[in-house]
Amino acid sequence: MDLSRKIEILAESAKYDVSCSSSGVTNNTRNGTVGSTASAGICHTFTSDGRCVSLLKLLFTNACIFDCHYCINRKSNAIPRATFTPREIADLTMDFYMRNYIEGLFLSSAIIKNVDYTSELLIKTLRILRYEKGFKGYIHVKAIPGADEKLIEELGFLADRMSVNVELPSRESLKLLAPDKDPFALYKPMKQITHKKKELSQFPATQQNNSFVPAGQSTQMIIGASPENDRSIVTIAENLYQKYDLKRVYYSAYIPVNQDSLLPAITTDPPLLREHRLYQADWLMRFYRFSAAEILSEDKPNFNLYLDPKANWAVQNYDQFPVDIQSASYDQLLRIPGIGPKSALNIIKARKYYQLHLTDLKKLGVVVKRAQYFVSCNGVCQSGLINDPEWVISSLISSRQYETLKKANSQSHHEQLALFDVERFETIKNKESKYAY
Repeated sequence: MDLSRKIEILAESAKYDVSCSSSGVTNNTRNGTVGSTASAGICHTFTSDGRCVSLLKLLFTNACIFDCHYCINRKSNAIPRATFTPREIADLTMDFYMRNYIEGLFLSSAIIKNVDYTSELLIKTLRILRYEKGFKGYIHVKAIPGADEKLIEELGFLADRMSVNVELPSRESLKLLAPDKDPFALYKPMKQITHKKKELSQFPATQQNNSFVPAGQSTQMIIGASPENDRSIVTIAENLYQKYDLKRVYYSAYIPVNQDSLLPAITTDPPLLREHRLYQADWLMRFYRFSAAEILSEDKPNFNLYLDPKANWAVQNYDQFPVDIQSASYDQLLRIPGIGPKSALNIIKARKYYQLHLTDLKKLGVVVKRAQYFVSCNGVCQSGLINDPEWVISSLISSRQYETLKKANSQSHHEQLALFDVERFETIKNKESKYAY
């Protein structure tokens, strides 16, 4: 098989893996003369400073010995198969880099022969790049659960970031849909990487301990292939962040690529909006000091698709509002919809010098059209607003979304969408004309 056909097959197979990210490395001490990780340098995504960066994203092979029900590369599927050699991937990476097409490499693989053999092939590829080609740039590689610890460690010294996909949110679902995988083995490489980084951090800074997975580790969960609710998924992500010090948990909306009685119907659309809400909740945990238990409760374990998680939390805890921005703490400000970490700091700095008014908020970076329902300034609220959470909901969502929500509630089979009493909502909407804005 010629190289162009291999690229076509294995680049296509790699698109279902979303756990790639900007490097998080501004400089490193690796030997080499080619490549750079400056600023945030990798991946087809947007970095924290707004740049779009790119990488060569490939599977080493899609010839898998496993038969996971949800995977396009399962051994029982009749699809074209291909396998690179380590040198082919190394040459491709350098050729693409020298043409300025990419800024690094994201390399994953199906399991060929066995997990140790697959890991050895990945190590050989990275050795050629690092030692023979002198490539200093960013490399993200997938650790193979179940591989020998020495192989995982060697991969860690060759790569900038490693990821170990937990695949599905619960061990029960993994046993059902990925019977060849050991649920307990998935977490072993995560634990090893975490412990190794902590161990090396105890020693004085050297080239060796600075080059062991310097950009940390990440993981991915497939959403929608198994029955876990949103609260369970967010709680699992929170535990992963706390226990393994992950940089990111990625969520991949289940794409029906296989006909299987254990999976949702193949006509089902990928739950992309649900995936988006999970990312928003993930952001709240990482940057807004929310816990998983606050974002979703046991009696309402799924996201409302028409309100982002922060606004949804605010209307469900409306008794905590309005918050006076002149006296609120930083943590209180972060919980107000429309106020982020930067605008919260701007408010704290500005109020030291003068009394704030509602008209000042926009200048401080606040999204006023969202925040106005939840704030006051020196005890004064925006005039013309109704102090009712359901009216606030009606104001935050569009009329088109409301009609969809109303229809879904009347059909009563999309329980996740039900947020409030539609009849009472109608009554409140009819009152709007009595108030001036």
